[in-house]
Amino acid sequence: MRDEPDFAELSALLKAKTSRYAAPSGLRQSIHAAVVKFAAPPRTASGWRERIWLKLGVAFACGVVASVLATQLYSVRGREAQVGDEVVAAHVRSLQVAHLEDVASTDQHTVKPWFAGKLDFSPPVNDLSRQGFPLAGGRLDYIDRHFAAALVYRRNGHAINVFVWPARSEDEAKSLNTRLEGFNLIAWRDAGMQFCVVSDLNADELQQFSRLLRAAGG
Repeated sequence: MRDEPDFAELSALLKAKTSRYAAPSGLRQSIHAAVVKFAAPPRTASGWRERIWLKLGVAFACGVVASVLATQLYSVRGREAQVGDEVVAAHVRSLQVAHLEDVASTDQHTVKPWFAGKLDFSPPVNDLSRQGFPLAGGRLDYIDRHFAAALVYRRNGHAINVFVWPARSEDEAKSLNTRLEGFNLIAWRDAGMQFCVVSDLNADELQQFSRLLRAAGG
């Protein structure tokens, strides 16, 4: 018959052979404070209800603010995408119907006066032929519910359309540098005017053209 284990001897053996580690001095106080904080019931039923409604109200307000901000951000991005699509479509349309210019001229003093009386603004027309981007003419167009001036420049057989119209709102193209439907598009604002430059010219040369145009006051 097997002897019953001596639990007293086993306990003494475990105490002698195993390592013991002291808990940090502040652990007991931290645990106690946490238990008191989360386990203590509210003083009154009305106080508990007020806390619940306050939390629900804060959560609802945060949700409303987040929704409004997301809607505004989507709206701005949607408007920019729409303007970009319309500019590219106008560029393609001008190439397909062979209607790049209503007034064909390399002289800025001929092109600029042509817009007088046709638009309620005067678009800046610059001669960049010395920099390798000769003016070819201009025409009227319609972008995003705006009558726009379309100035046409050339570069090694490539047509560059520069669309200009007054910037009347805060949700238009503003500043863009992207590629859409195989065309490079650069947009910016200056002196209350919106400028959109589009072409199948490579991105580096189109950026060079845009910098020259801005430096010339366009």
